[in-house]
Amino acid sequence: MASLVEKVTRAVLRQVAAQSPEKAGELAFWLFCRTPPAKPQSDKERRAIASAGPRMAQAELVRLVIPGSVVATHVFRPAAGQEDGRRVLLVHGYRSRSDHMVALAEALVAQGRTVVCLDLPGHGASTGRKLHLGKAVEAIDAAWRQHGPFEAFVGHSFGGPSVMAAAAGAILHVPQRTPERIVTIAAPSNMADVFEWAGSYMGLGAAAQSAFERQVLRATGRPLSEFRVDRMLNDLRIPTLVIHAEDDKEVRFANAEAIAATGPHVRLMKANGFGHRRIVSAAPVTQAVAGFVGGVGNGDVVDLPLSSLAKINKLATSDSGAFRRLA
Repeated sequence: MASLVEKVTRAVLRQVAAQSPEKAGELAFWLFCRTPPAKPQSDKERRAIASAGPRMAQAELVRLVIPGSVVATHVFRPAAGQEDGRRVLLVHGYRSRSDHMVALAEALVAQGRTVVCLDLPGHGASTGRKLHLGKAVEAIDAAWRQHGPFEAFVGHSFGGPSVMAAAAGAILHVPQRTPERIVTIAAPSNMADVFEWAGSYMGLGAAAQSAFERQVLRATGRPLSEFRVDRMLNDLRIPTLVIHAEDDKEVRFANAEAIAATGPHVRLMKANGFGHRRIVSAAPVTQAVAGFVGGVGNGDVVDLPLSSLAKINKLATSDSGAFRRLA
C-alpha cells in the first residue's frame, strides 16, 4: 500500500501534468535527484555505521569541491613499507556511504593498495541534496584529480553505472577517467530501466514520463538511451569483474548478464545468498575483488579464487527478484 507521501506526490504530479507535462517532468526529475537526509534511516544502519566507526576514523578525510556540493573522500593506506603505489577507488550506491565499503577497503589495503572511498553528493560526509549520474561522475573526476590515477574502479549498485560512465567519458562536460580494471557489484546496466521504474512509482503518464526522461539530456549532455552498458563501454575492452546475486531483489540479476554480454573481457561471478546490500561486505566477494584487482600479467581477466566460488555457489538460490529501487 502506498504511503501518504507517495499518494500526495502522485496527486501533485498529476495536477501539474494536466497543465504542463513538461513541468511535471521537470518536477519529477527534481524529486528523483533529491537525496534523503544523510543520517541513518534505521537501527540496523546505525549499528553498521557504529561498527565501521573505528576503522573509518583511521582513514584520512579529504574534502573536494564540485558544483553544488563538497564531497568527502576517505583514504585508507597500508602500513608503512607495505604500500605498492597503486590506488583503487570505491564508490557506494544510492542511500549508502563509504562506511559500508570498509570490509572491501580492508581487503585491498591488505594487498598494499591505497584505497579511496568516495561519499557521493548528499551521502555520508558529503554535502548537498542532489544526485544523478552526472553529479556522481563529477565527484569521481574530483577524486581522480586529487588522488588518482586509479588502477581500478569498484562500484556497488548505483556506483556501478557511475564508474562505468566515468571510464567511458559518458558525461560530456567531465573528462574521461579510465582505470586499468573495473568491478561492478549488484549494479544496474541500463539507466532507462531505473527511470521507467521511477516514473511508474511517481505515477507519471506517457507525456510526463517522456519529459522526465528528457531531463537527462539537459543534465548530462546525452540522452537517456546512451546510458546503457553496451553503449557506454562499446569501445572499451577494460578487464571487468561483474558480481551479482541471483537473489538480489532490488537490482535483478539480468543486469549482470547484460554487462557480461559486452565481451570476453568481462567475467561474471554469482554471489548468491548475499542479496543486494550484504554482498558488498561478504568475505568471498571482498576476496574475489582483491584477487581480481591484484591480477598480474598483460591485463587479461584473471581466474577467480576457487575457494570463494565454492563458498558462494553453495548458497545459491533460484529467486532472481525484480527491480524495485535503485540503492
